[in-house]
Amino acid sequence: MKKLVCLYGTPSELVNGLNERAAEYAAEKELEYIWKPMQPFSEEAAVEALRGADAGIIDVEPYDKKIFSQINDSVKLLVRYGVGFDAVNLPDATEAGIAISRTTAANAEAVAEMAFAMIMGAKRQFVRNRNCVNEGKWVRNIGSEMHGATVGILGFGAIGSRLAKLFLGFDCRILVYDPYLPDEAAERAGVKKVDIDDIFRESDAVSVHVPYTKENHHIVNAERLALMKETAVIVCTARGNLVDEEALYEALKEERILGAGLDVFAKEPLPVTSPLIGLDNVILTPHVSAQTREALWNMYAKAIDIAAAFLNGEDIGRDLLNPEVLGKAK
Repeated sequence: MKKLVCLYGTPSELVNGLNERAAEYAAEKELEYIWKPMQPFSEEAAVEALRGADAGIIDVEPYDKKIFSQINDSVKLLVRYGVGFDAVNLPDATEAGIAISRTTAANAEAVAEMAFAMIMGAKRQFVRNRNCVNEGKWVRNIGSEMHGATVGILGFGAIGSRLAKLFLGFDCRILVYDPYLPDEAAERAGVKKVDIDDIFRESDAVSVHVPYTKENHHIVNAERLALMKETAVIVCTARGNLVDEEALYEALKEERILGAGLDVFAKEPLPVTSPLIGLDNVILTPHVSAQTREALWNMYAKAIDIAAAFLNGEDIGRDLLNPEVLGKAK
């Protein structure tokens, strides 16, 4: 039986139960499932855990040739538990003959709902109003409705498209920036493709769902924030370095925009010295957009499905992030 080692997850009653369920599910796929949580993570521990495995499930930590070169005698595939893969060096993996995949769309509903909630909370000034209650005040900070508003979405993949469906139910006008989205697909989805600056200029709420790349570094910057309406909000549940946090802080402090929501940060955990923490017009959460019971299981199940298919020689299609690896002999 081929061996699948999972390095994801901090032991808890919930996560322990999910891994027991994962082991049973993997057995149905004729895989031996072994859970070896990395707390704390280290390259040495990851190598030791993955040595001798046929495939692994990994978290957000960096993986490069220092790890790949020590496990590629047996490991054929690593599946990223989640969507973002910016910490995985794909050229190094390919050179080592290791395929890299991710659990695309498995957490899309969870992340879309989180972005939706953050937008609604920022528009209704949840933090300020909660602070009033905490301080024994009864000041009513006035918000804005989203019904019939304009929503701008950066990136129209699994998450962005689900967020659009949620807001279409509010009769919203949906603007999308996504260079890879065909015009006909946008039309079928009931959204309008526009230039990125038009997103910031016209939207009442902007939600960021693009992957992190060098080109997308600080895609939300001071210049684009300056285009936004004073009554607009922006949220990011994708990757921290997509947002220039200093520029966002200045825009929020000076109340040039109404509010924001961040679930991801340039440095995680967010330092307690971050000036963002002192603001009452931003919702801050510790990278929990995908942390629902349903999404957690969906990601386990998809990772196991991908591993079983790949190890059986099946085509995993777009779930394979470095298809060029297929031309390298193992």
